[in-house]
Order: sequence, then C-alpha cells, then structure tokens
Amino acid sequence: HRNQPFKTMIFENYSRSEAALISCMVEMVLNGVSTRKVSKVVETLCGTSYSKSTVSELCKELDQKVKEFRARPITGEYPFLTIDATYFKVRENHRIVSKAFMIAYATDDQGHREILGFGVYANESKETWKNFIRDLKARGLRNVLMITSDAHEGLCDAISKEFPQAAWQRCQFHFSKNIAEKAPKKYQAGIRSEQIGRAHVRTPVNCTTIEEARRKRDSIIADYQDVAEGAMTCLDEGFESSMTVMILPKYLRQYFRTSNHIERINRELKRRSKVIGVFPNEASILRLMCSVLMKLNDAAQAKRVLFSPKTYNNLMSTEVKNKLIILANEQQLLRVS
Repeated sequence: HRNQPFKTMIFENYSRSEAALISCMVEMVLNGVSTRKVSKVVETLCGTSYSKSTVSELCKELDQKVKEFRARPITGEYPFLTIDATYFKVRENHRIVSKAFMIAYATDDQGHREILGFGVYANESKETWKNFIRDLKARGLRNVLMITSDAHEGLCDAISKEFPQAAWQRCQFHFSKNIAEKAPKKYQAGIRSEQIGRAHVRTPVNCTTIEEARRKRDSIIADYQDVAEGAMTCLDEGFESSMTVMILPKYLRQYFRTSNHIERINRELKRRSKVIGVFPNEASILRLMCSVLMKLNDAAQAKRVLFSPKTYNNLMSTEVKNKLIILANEQQLLRVS
C-alpha cells in the first residue's frame, strides 16, 4: 500500500488510535527528535510516502475528532464523578517538560460509566484543576452528589469551590498509601495490611458500618501510635473523608471508594505512550490519548450497568441523597475552619 496517498493509507489500514500513534511518530521523524526504533517503525509502516503537508492533513482530521469528543455536551445526570491525573513528557521550547493529563470519569443515573473529559495542563495547581472542572460544568455537568479523588490540595480546593454541594470521597487506595509512607519502613507492611487486608480480615475498608470502621481505626492507632506517630496522625485526620462511601448501600461502595478505575485507564494510556517516550508537542498528546480514550469509552458504554434506573430512583428516595448533601456541607465548613 506504499503507493497510496499517505492519509488514505493510514485511515484505511489502521484504527483511529493506531492512526494517532503513527501520526505522532511521523511528527517525531520530521522534527528530527525520533529514536532509532521509532524511525524504523515509521519506515516499515509508511515507507517514504509522507511529507510535512500530508502529516499536517492527517493531524487536522484527527484534531477535529478530538475537538468533537472533548466539546460534546454533557446531558443527563451524573451523580458519581471520579477525577485523577497522570503525567506525560513533551518537548516545549527546546526543553523536555512533564505535563499533567487530567481525566474525569463519571457514572450516570442509568448506571453507565463514561469518560466525560480530559485535558493537558502545565501542572496540577488550584488554577488548572479549577479550569478543568469549570470546563465540565460549562458543557453541562451538574447535580454531582459524590466526587472520588486523591487528596491533592489543588484538586480538593477546586472541588470545594466548583462543586460545594458534592460530598468528597478520598480515594481509599491513595489514603492507605499515604499512611504507610509516613511510617518507618519496618512497620509499613504491617500498617498496609491493617488498612487494606484481605477479604476475610476485618479492616476499615471492608467494615460493614461506619461505627465498626471507626472502632477498627481506633484499634490500629492504639497499636501503632508509639512507633509510627506521623502515620497515625495521617490516619486520624483523613479517616472520615475516606469513609464518605459508607453512606451508600454496600453493593455500591466497591465502585466509588477508590479512583482505581481511572488508574487502570492511566495504565493503558502509559502503555500506548511508551513507544513515543517524549511527545513532539502538546497536540500530539491530545491526539493519541483522545483516540485511546474514545476506544475505552466505547468499551465502558458496552459494559453491564452498575445499577438500573429503578435501583437509582429507589436509592434517591431514601436518606442517602440528604446524608451526602449534609456531609458535603460539613466538609465545606471543615475546609473553611
């Protein structure tokens, strides 16, 4: 197929995500910043049937798809939102810098999961997180009841300002990691097993009631206070925000107690970016990552729903919604004090 026009050949022979990957590699070759491996892959796939203008044309078409997916209106209700970020290296002004790639993953009132938004930012600051969340709101995101994330200060500040009515669930996986890291090395494994444990071990994470979880917390603090004071302070101060999920019925807690589902997405993005190493520009990050996310989003939409509309409506007719709103107000007061 080397005699075909470059753009036609790429789109006819490769999926959208593969086309984005190839366009990124070709850009690297044209800019003189590719590795020997990338140059070899490009030559094998494309021969020499490309130029700056043909690559530009390909990128233009891919960019339009990125724009459409990123700017699509958010309709309907998304009560559960998870937000996270990962990093990619990119060339900028003759330097290699790390850029934050932010992702919002939500569950709607029909039980479907969806990748709502993503973007590349200079860093994770209060300002960049605020801009990311405001973009989601501008596209129509509203009535969020609970947001799961790690405890990054910039993200927490943006959540409290942009969604003050949403209860915050501190990711239990990140929280357990934060606690263990503050302990002396020889106690880290023990503390980690106390926090996460296995299904048959009674830990705060798998307790059935908040009262039981608090008793387990007190027990852990009593056992480790003398040898890991910093870790126990971390556990004590962050515990309640990591247990927001206990307001939900037991069958829903596993889905919203951590941001691990975004971590799995991040791992796939990292896997696809490995061949690139350092992206030639910011647009190439968006091009490739959007193509991968669109594919992952299609897969998420095809999966079994987390709950039915009837189950959700029944849930909203209980005290759960009011309890989440009350907790959100309490969390707001705590941030101000």
